[in-house]
Amino acid sequence: MYRQKSFDSESPTLYLVATPIGNLKEMTPRAVEIMQQVEYIAAEDTRNTIKLLNHFEIKAKLVSHHEHNLRQSIPHLIHLMEEGNDLVLVSDAGYPAISDPGYELVQEAICHQLNVVPISGANACLDALVVSGIAPQPFTFFGFLDHQDRLKRRQLEKYRYHQETMVFYESPYRIEKTLKMMLEIWGDREMALCRELTKRHEEIIRGRVSEILTIAGELKGEMVIVISGSQEEAKTEEEEYTLSVAEQVEAYIQSGMSSRDAIKQVSQERHLNKNEVYQTYLNERKEKEKCLS
Repeated sequence: MYRQKSFDSESPTLYLVATPIGNLKEMTPRAVEIMQQVEYIAAEDTRNTIKLLNHFEIKAKLVSHHEHNLRQSIPHLIHLMEEGNDLVLVSDAGYPAISDPGYELVQEAICHQLNVVPISGANACLDALVVSGIAPQPFTFFGFLDHQDRLKRRQLEKYRYHQETMVFYESPYRIEKTLKMMLEIWGDREMALCRELTKRHEEIIRGRVSEILTIAGELKGEMVIVISGSQEEAKTEEEEYTLSVAEQVEAYIQSGMSSRDAIKQVSQERHLNKNEVYQTYLNERKEKEKCLS
């Protein structure tokens, strides 16, 4: 056990500073003061952070810290702190460690019994949640869904019966496809799509998934999805599937699908390997043929 006395300690401190998500006035006086006092600031993108430092006349030295250089940057930053330096960690926008680099450095700082202190500020997840009109608690924040459609579909299937309000970040380039998948897998739920939060073109769009989907393709900017949780209890495998794997394949074939497409469809629905579905179907067909002969 290690007890951290944040305001009564001589140990070097890692400050997690929330930076503006769209409006420079979101930068708190305390955040500016801390950043003006430290020698080093670790930043996800130094080109982006230098603009913030110049605006607030902050002279600290910038150190690059992002997901592609963690092995090099973490030991370096811990070494700087062990030499007696306080350190600020920022991301491009909002809180570091929330869908941005930071967690690994925090863990390492804790292992070295260095102080870790939050400096409050803007957070897109909470901003979207409180204005969404969807029940704010309990809620679960998932960050970004996977970029690959196959893996994204698997994630959405996994969260299908999640009963808490859910919050996701999404890119304007993927928002239409993501909402289509949500509608297909989860049904037509109440949601809010919050874009360009705290910026000049901030917009909160509330409605059902099907309604927002009609305009999703024309929307631009950084987006937060707030969507209501499931009203259904999770079903057991027996309740979910009244047919066996082989029977389900056969049903799709009878409906006009090719055997190849039927096997692919069943493997996706049940999250099974295609070869496994094929082998199960083949074995059951052989058993039936034996019985008939």
